[in-house]
Amino acid sequence: MIDLRSDTVTKPTDAMRAAMATAEVGDDMFGEDPTVAKLEATIAKRLGKERALFVPSGSMGNLLGIRVHCGPGDEFLAEESCHILRYEQGSYAQVWGVAVQAIPGQRGILEPEQLVDRIRRVDMHCAQTRLVCLENTHNYGGGTIQPIEAVQEICQWAATHGLKRHLDGARLFNAVVATGIAAKDWAQHFDTVSVCFSKGLGAPVGSALCGTAEHIERARWHRKALGGAMRQAGILAAGALYGLENHTDRLAEDHANALTLAQAISEAEGLTLAGEVQTNLVFFDVDERLGTAEQFNAKLAERGVLMFDVAPQKMRAVTHLGVTAEEVRQAGGILKELSR
Repeated sequence: MIDLRSDTVTKPTDAMRAAMATAEVGDDMFGEDPTVAKLEATIAKRLGKERALFVPSGSMGNLLGIRVHCGPGDEFLAEESCHILRYEQGSYAQVWGVAVQAIPGQRGILEPEQLVDRIRRVDMHCAQTRLVCLENTHNYGGGTIQPIEAVQEICQWAATHGLKRHLDGARLFNAVVATGIAAKDWAQHFDTVSVCFSKGLGAPVGSALCGTAEHIERARWHRKALGGAMRQAGILAAGALYGLENHTDRLAEDHANALTLAQAISEAEGLTLAGEVQTNLVFFDVDERLGTAEQFNAKLAERGVLMFDVAPQKMRAVTHLGVTAEEVRQAGGILKELSR
């Protein structure tokens, strides 16, 4: 099968498995796991932050990022289709009692002027606005990159008005490779940043939350309440560290493969790209004459290609280190055959 459902389906490379098998470990809750400590120090330095916290998932990283800035009855501002709102089960409300103002963006991207007048007045009738969350790259927007100029302007506006800033940077390194802008240059505008190791970087498990020493100490406290206290976690951290050190630059291959797939879709009858392909995510619409996206996806699976139907007539494909350029070309050919 040519599996293009997500960049989370990657399996550890042999070299990554070797790093995990030989990792030096200890009890992380006692602060005694040297591999976790090395990973946290490495990612914190890469993002220009004081400290980092290794967590099992990106969803937990975002949940902790929200909690260190917001308490029950507070709210944050976010784009309406971002991962935190769309794919994390409303956990900020379930777990922390935090509300959200959802703002519609263009393919997930917010313009600075959209945030003006969104801050609630200080009034006992209102939730108190504490935080702005951005996502880069934006998953549901199609792997889109929030322009650095807009990031700067939004975050400066937020700081001026006393709001904290959190970045869901699950695929931040895709933005880094696509733009040539260093991770710390993106991260400098935010108080906290979550990054994921188990997507394009190919690790089997893990994310990190980065921020000030104070923020990370608070996050560590709340991680325990979520059941995220891992013990000899260095086995997992070793895979994440290997991916960070060895798989970042190769993300450019995924971006090139995504463009190859996008070209095939643009040439296919009945399929329409949902927008410019900027990184490793390709969204496209399926003409109703070909059936629903779910039905078209089932036909693809019969031909050995796995994708993901995200809406009645919309599909997503994601390139990653688990698929070769030749396999992507094969998938493109099958798409064109089935759309005739």
